[in-house]
Amino acid sequence: MKNDLLKSNCEACRADAVRLTDEEIKLLHADISSWIIINDEGIEKLVSSFAFTNYKDSIEYANKVADLAESEDHHPEIKLEWGKVTISWWSHKINGLHKNDFICAAKTDQLFEN
Repeated sequence: MKNDLLKSNCEACRADAVRLTDEEIKLLHADISSWIIINDEGIEKLVSSFAFTNYKDSIEYANKVADLAESEDHHPEIKLEWGKVTISWWSHKINGLHKNDFICAAKTDQLFEN
């Protein structure tokens, strides 16, 4: 199913879009199990950190994620540190998780693996 996420593209998310159900989240989360789901003041978010051996590689990866975000028109929080980049995906318009977040998380993993 992760392959399905990688082949998908984000759809436009409107304020009236429906958040994923707990069951849908559970099914999709199985495909990106390295990501954790946090509750940040009532908003569920997908979060993962990626380790690097230097700051330059961290910056380059953060830029790749930024390019992904632009191409999908879906934008995460990116926290850049020496040797580490932490990415948080959630759908701002619905204050929660949408399939778009799982698509982008899977693609974020793929960027790291390549």
